[in-house]
Amino acid sequence: RKVDAKKQLDTNISELIKLNNCNNCNLQGGNLRGIDLSKANLSDTNLSKANLSDTNLSKANLKNANLSGANLKNTDFSKANLSGANLSGQDLSEVNLKNANLKNTDFSKANLSGQDLSGQDLTKANLSGANLSGVRLVGASLRGANLSGVDLSGQDLTKANLSGANLFKANLSGQDLSEVNLKNANL
Repeated sequence: RKVDAKKQLDTNISELIKLNNCNNCNLQGGNLRGIDLSKANLSDTNLSKANLSDTNLSKANLKNANLSGANLKNTDFSKANLSGANLSGQDLSEVNLKNANLKNTDFSKANLSGQDLSGQDLTKANLSGANLSGVRLVGASLRGANLSGVDLSGQDLTKANLSGANLFKANLSGQDLSEVNLKNANL
């Protein structure tokens, strides 16, 4: 049975490389290190525990993909669709998220330290318990986002939209919130 699963994984990876498409398939534990998968369709795909280090996923469709436990060191997600993707618990400090679609993305307990998410749309993203040290959020849209228990002291939130966001037990000490939209936010 393990041989069948390994064979299926190898087949799925071969098809992905050949067609740049593996919608709703299982790539769990697969080795995709360093592969150019720009513009690939990986929506609804299980990439948990996969090795995606040094992989180019720019402009890829990863909507609702499961990336939990994957190796994402130096992965390029620029302009990728990560809406609804599971990135919980991931170290994303060395990942390129520039201009990616991050709506409804699960970043719970993820390490986003040092990321520049200025102007990014994180509407309804789950950032509960995430490490946001050194993260820039200038003009970011965090409407309806879950930021419970997050330390936002020291982050630049200038002109950020936090309307409807859950900020329960979030640390906002030292923040100048004069230009932040907090309408209907749960403080």
